[in-house]
Amino acid sequence: MKSLKYWHDMAAEIRPETRLFIDGAFVDAAQGRRFESVNPATGRVLAEMAQGGVEDVDRAVSAARRAFRSGVWSRMAPRDRMAVLYRAAALIEKHADEFAVLDCLDMGKPITELVSGDVPFSALTFQYFGETIDKIDGMVTSTDPSALHMIVREPLGVVACVTPWNYPLMMAAWKVAPALAAGNSVVLKPAEQTPMSALLLARLLAEAGIPEGVFNVVNGFGEEIGRHLALHMDVDKISFTGSTEVGKLMMIYSGQSNMKRVTTECGGKSPQILMRDADLDMAVTYAVNGIYTNQGEVCSAGSRLLVHESIYPDFVEKFLREAGRFQPGDPLDPETTMGPLVTREQQTRVLGYIESGREDGAELVLGGGRPDGLSAGSYVQPTLFKDVTPDMKIAREEIFGPVGAVMSFETEEQAIEIANGSIYGLASSIWTRDLNTAHRMARDIQAGIVWVNCYEHGDMTQPWGGYKQSGQGRDKCFDTMLAHMQTKSVWINLG
Repeated sequence: MKSLKYWHDMAAEIRPETRLFIDGAFVDAAQGRRFESVNPATGRVLAEMAQGGVEDVDRAVSAARRAFRSGVWSRMAPRDRMAVLYRAAALIEKHADEFAVLDCLDMGKPITELVSGDVPFSALTFQYFGETIDKIDGMVTSTDPSALHMIVREPLGVVACVTPWNYPLMMAAWKVAPALAAGNSVVLKPAEQTPMSALLLARLLAEAGIPEGVFNVVNGFGEEIGRHLALHMDVDKISFTGSTEVGKLMMIYSGQSNMKRVTTECGGKSPQILMRDADLDMAVTYAVNGIYTNQGEVCSAGSRLLVHESIYPDFVEKFLREAGRFQPGDPLDPETTMGPLVTREQQTRVLGYIESGREDGAELVLGGGRPDGLSAGSYVQPTLFKDVTPDMKIAREEIFGPVGAVMSFETEEQAIEIANGSIYGLASSIWTRDLNTAHRMARDIQAGIVWVNCYEHGDMTQPWGGYKQSGQGRDKCFDTMLAHMQTKSVWINLG
């Protein structure tokens, strides 16, 4: 890992792109508006970004539609399209440090996590979906000899990708790569809190050979740009990751406009369940990582810790010792394990949940406030409540911060009831040495992802998405590619 001085020097020298990217060129917003991108670790303004509006969305969608109809990308030979996405993956790797610094400054994620996780996984995402391009097969069905029936797959058209601020580059890759691989044109709306890495991605995709108009980036605010994209009559699909509240609006907007396809990956309140026979030391390590990694700003954060009553005291004791690995600090420091929350607003929101935990009668055993010496940033200490009950606010609502809630249970049935007693169903984990128990609980838990004796493991073959109000559709995986295409039945009369 490079030194603290290396990262600070790079941060001081970096000059992020601030304009929009439309029809193959960086351009100013039509109305000339701008908004500030703020470093959450220092509270200082990083840059003034172009603030797109309705006119800019229309320009971007129009460019995307023209490019799609021209066939310059949608009808490009599969192997040629693969080569472009392979070059994109290589360029992301080549510019890994630049991406890492941009997201570190913009969002507050520790630099070590970005260099070892987000950036290489983003490159892998482009490579993986590039590899799928020539694996798409059609079908000739068995019909009467008087006819030839073919089922073919075609791209949808224009896909709008609306991404969150907690994994700026990686979520953009998850959305953009399959849409492009399928032959669509794309308009990307990055979160207004973290727009900078999306613009570097635009430059590199153009360098990799993405034709003009095929990929566009419009910075700005969700209530204006995201809404207009979702209502736009010439957008064929919205791929959205963010809050459940906004995800529901995306579905409403689709119905109010052209019934465009909608994929939503929304909130979570994921349980980590420790049975009496759990490998406690390993489970505690994963439990701590599952709630404090990325400052708890993770949709799949394992924030509900369901612990069998027989191991409950030992779990809390070991957890408190293990949690010492997470110390808030300068996110550009390779030794830092926890950065600031993304904004002051988010800090205030998380501290409000902590206060509600106190008021509801849970026992605060770790953290609970702002760390000393870091008042300039939007930091919150790693926090843990024990003796939480399922009806408490901190056990029901998504906090999106470093706050864990420990609850006890007596039986397997009780654990399942607590785990499923949520409007969400994104992820979960089970810790047990008993194979029968693992199979039963994996069957009964209502979640899109069930980890057994691990947490946050996976690769590109793993479908990512949830049950219930955690959304619909999946990211990653081969099915995601297919979800960006539609089938056409071609019936040829040979009579």
